[in-house]
Amino acid sequence: MPSVRTKEFALYKGEEMLGIGTIDELAEMQGVKPETIRFYLYPAYQRRVRNAKNRMVLVRLDQEDE
Repeated sequence: MPSVRTKEFALYKGEEMLGIGTIDELAEMQGVKPETIRFYLYPAYQRRVRNAKNRMVLVRLDQEDE
């Protein structure tokens, strides 16, 4: 099973796609630490920005149906 560091994600700000890549690649694209990108997956972040129009959304692309 691949680690989170090798899985691919799509990063969105609102409905605009900002990029596709690993967490490290997306962090480099955005000029932030990988921990910042990873934080977008956390339920705490999702609750915090639930009603925001331009929230950051990280979507795992290689996720298999369970």
